[in-house]
Amino acid sequence: MKTLLILVLVIPFVSLTNAEATQPATTPIDQLLNTFHQSAATANGEVYFSLFHRNGVFIGTDAGERWTVNQFQEYAQPYFSQGKGWTYTASTRHIDISEDGQFAWFDELLWNEKYGQCRGSGALIKTPTGWKILQYHLTFPIPNTLAKELTEKIKAHITKE
Repeated sequence: MKTLLILVLVIPFVSLTNAEATQPATTPIDQLLNTFHQSAATANGEVYFSLFHRNGVFIGTDAGERWTVNQFQEYAQPYFSQGKGWTYTASTRHIDISEDGQFAWFDELLWNEKYGQCRGSGALIKTPTGWKILQYHLTFPIPNTLAKELTEKIKAHITKE
């Protein structure tokens, strides 16, 4: 009878502890990145830029697109103020967190109607108010079978400039 009483009292506690332990540490980062993409799609600049760390950087697809948060905000605000955003939908995402739990990095495959498959990658820092984006990098993944042709075109384009 004592054994049954102990099991009745201990099993719910063990179940609760295991449920908490299986809650992935990456969930807040997933939520942040989902909010990041959703706020861009709805042209909500206030939310979008609040997700960046004050020292954050956005690296776009063009070689000249390396913007501080303020520079990127200046670029994007005219679009957002007209209700124009951009929609990238994540299909896969990988997140890793440093051993000390203060930094994270990720990569994700995205779909965009204009560009097709894209890749986003970046780094985050944990702050007292939650995770913030230190760097976001948007790229076009080039299939290896097309790489030579496309890189030749890029080289030719650069030499024209």
